[in-house]
Amino acid sequence: MIIDSGVVEGRSTGGPFRAHVANEDVRREPYDRMRDTPRPGHADFPARVRYGDDADLSGGGIFSGRMTVGLVIAGSVGRQMLGRRGIEIVGYTTSIASVDASVPRDASLAQLRELSAANEVGAPDPVAAAAMEEAIAVARRDGDSVGGVVEVRVDGLPVGLGEPFFDSVESSIAHGVLSVPAVKGIEFGVGFRAARMRGSEHNDAFTWVDGTVRTVTNHAGGVLGGLATGMPLVFRAVVKPTSSIAKPQSTVDLAKKTETTLGITGRHDPCIVPRAIVVLESVTAMALTDLALRGGYLA
Repeated sequence: MIIDSGVVEGRSTGGPFRAHVANEDVRREPYDRMRDTPRPGHADFPARVRYGDDADLSGGGIFSGRMTVGLVIAGSVGRQMLGRRGIEIVGYTTSIASVDASVPRDASLAQLRELSAANEVGAPDPVAAAAMEEAIAVARRDGDSVGGVVEVRVDGLPVGLGEPFFDSVESSIAHGVLSVPAVKGIEFGVGFRAARMRGSEHNDAFTWVDGTVRTVTNHAGGVLGGLATGMPLVFRAVVKPTSSIAKPQSTVDLAKKTETTLGITGRHDPCIVPRAIVVLESVTAMALTDLALRGGYLA
């Protein structure tokens, strides 16, 4: 990353901040060969209809995961601002394919970060991490891919952070998270499990802990009425299997108006879940920084 303006010797100048990351290893040929055959799982077809035949779909164009580098840059700035207020964010893998990690719920963010950093898939469970790595290797050998789930936890949010309805904590974060390519769903707290619970089970009872109001459980994921409760903010995002796979798939030829098959070549990761962790942490930081600035929590 190159910072072009706004920072001198590690300190902000007060002027506009600008940074960029150069893509110096571009290979357009594989994409040019697929110009008229939209890749299943990619945005090629609706993008061609929306933007015309001249749409740049090399590497996915504006729909590519490469675009998330800007989110990470912005999120890193937000994380520094939030950190001064004692707000910390950590993400980790909770599942890949059919393998689920056992997350120690009483662990601190520092412990979760250390456990997750100890393996390639970013899971805080070493046994599950090994099984996840094997599931990815099997998918690679099959010319296929797998998806998974990333959980993000935030500690230190001040009670009352957020705005009701359209700029609630959940809607602000969800807007950013669902803007990340490959993310297909999000849930807060116990999420969809709440549909099978009674109110007496789902409601988080209040209690006093060292002179501070806390809740006995955290089924709501740290948010009530769109406002932070002071409990850890917890959400999970579904990351779909990587769309680019070597296994032949059915598609159409837009020029010839016929049906055909397509096997994608080139450099493709059979699982992008571990790569999504930092991106999801970053969009979370962006959303929370905006809310904290609006609420006067960041002076």
